[in-house]
Amino acid sequence: MTVTTLTEWAYPLAESLLAKPLPRRWAHSQGVAERARLIAPILGEDDELLEAAAVLHDIGYSPDVAVTGFHPLDGARYLRDVARADERVVRLVAHHSCAWMEAEARGLREDLENEFPRDLPHLNDALCFCDMNTTPDGTPTNPVDRINEIAGRYGADSLIGTFIRRAEPEILACTARILERVAAVKRQPM
Repeated sequence: MTVTTLTEWAYPLAESLLAKPLPRRWAHSQGVAERARLIAPILGEDDELLEAAAVLHDIGYSPDVAVTGFHPLDGARYLRDVARADERVVRLVAHHSCAWMEAEARGLREDLENEFPRDLPHLNDALCFCDMNTTPDGTPTNPVDRINEIAGRYGADSLIGTFIRRAEPEILACTARILERVAAVKRQPM
């Protein structure tokens, strides 16, 4: 009997939901997972957990998954109800990149937080860092350019444009916390 690792399970699932209907979203998700691998030294035994959540974080955009139109909630519900995913992966997908703020703007914050507790702060920071340091095409970027790109793509006065500007200070704080942890690991003697 072969044991499938979390990432061996996550990549084909994400690919099956995103690659054909949303190839750019699939490229972005692969890039986010690549950023997760790059910060693995700060994650310890959670490195595979974060990489799995990273590659799955946007499956809620898939036409096969989207129900409410709020992709963190739709993705988390699919992972919980259909894929029977690891509960921590589900919670990370539900809360990626300050999702609670967008949920609030959509009137879904109570649903999100009642169904999926936000209780993995260091991993939430890490997933936000990975997402906000990856372009829609999967290449590296920085969070300021990423936030500007999102606001520009959706429009400054749109729900997403307003949310991303509101979330900007927290996104930048997440990035700073992760970069501090990366620097601390690099300073440690071998």
